[in-house]
Amino acid sequence: MDKNIDRNEPNTVINSKKTFDISIDMEIPGYSEPDQYVPEIDKNYHFDEETTLAILAGFKYNRRVLIQGLHGTGKSTHIEQIAARLNWRCIRINLDSHISRIDLIGKDAIVLKDGKQITTFNEGILPWAIQSSTALVFDEYDAGRPDVMFVIQRILEADGKLTLLDQSKVISPHKYFRLFGTSNTVGLGDTTGLYHGTQQINQGQMDRWNVVSSLNYLSEEIESKIINSKILNLKENFLNKEDILNMVKLANLTRNGFKNGDLSTVMSPRTVISWAENSIIFNDISYAFKVSFLNKCDETERGTLSEYYQRCFGELLPEEWLSAIIEKQIIESNNV
Repeated sequence: MDKNIDRNEPNTVINSKKTFDISIDMEIPGYSEPDQYVPEIDKNYHFDEETTLAILAGFKYNRRVLIQGLHGTGKSTHIEQIAARLNWRCIRINLDSHISRIDLIGKDAIVLKDGKQITTFNEGILPWAIQSSTALVFDEYDAGRPDVMFVIQRILEADGKLTLLDQSKVISPHKYFRLFGTSNTVGLGDTTGLYHGTQQINQGQMDRWNVVSSLNYLSEEIESKIINSKILNLKENFLNKEDILNMVKLANLTRNGFKNGDLSTVMSPRTVISWAENSIIFNDISYAFKVSFLNKCDETERGTLSEYYQRCFGELLPEEWLSAIIEKQIIESNNV
């Protein structure tokens, strides 16, 4: 691996149809070798065609791409795995409540030079990334603080220039700097109650995203295939393909239950993978379901989940796991 490869411009092209197994045939610029900022390739990763096309348009045509979808659908990973196959640098920033404008832009710092204390400006991640051929991904975009969002708004412009007021400096973006974002909502706020901390996004800012793609959960067949690949190398693996398929079917029941208002918690693909891994660790599918998902759910909904489990695995969950519900029902019936 050549760490010193010239990253100034892409030096090769990648065929979309061959590399990502999609129907659209495109030639995407890329690099012949990775460096330390290029994500590792997951050989078993499945690429959603519509989302892949949106992200590839971002890389090829410098479009600002926002990927929206429920948790666990692989929004950030999708961008990373495309960057990995293009050997394109990719940096993720999670816009949690602790990320501030200073973290992005930089700040003054006191350092020792020739035995004397001097004040120097330390650039943040944003000035560094914008001046290089880097794909910058803002995770949890709809959870960003207002001061941070207005910094991002400026680089969403067509010219994408960044002004450092403290330095009286204007930074022009590198020709191959790329910008992506992921969010659980589509900028209109959380209407489900699942994503506390998210907020409505300034519509002037939303308008600056050139491409918005929605990534949904995969089909049962593909999701089962991915989970099988994830646990393939685990020792003492007693799960078979039917077990995995039943796990995915149960996950889909929770997703439909959420849509119908029967449940307040959704089982994501990430949770199904944890369930499968925990089943191998504990050598017990039902107990692994309890510690992977059931214990995260509202007590009043566990009876419904037990019914879902019976539909998929032919047995109810142990009553003692639902004892809190049973005790509550007895108390309520005595009070009537």
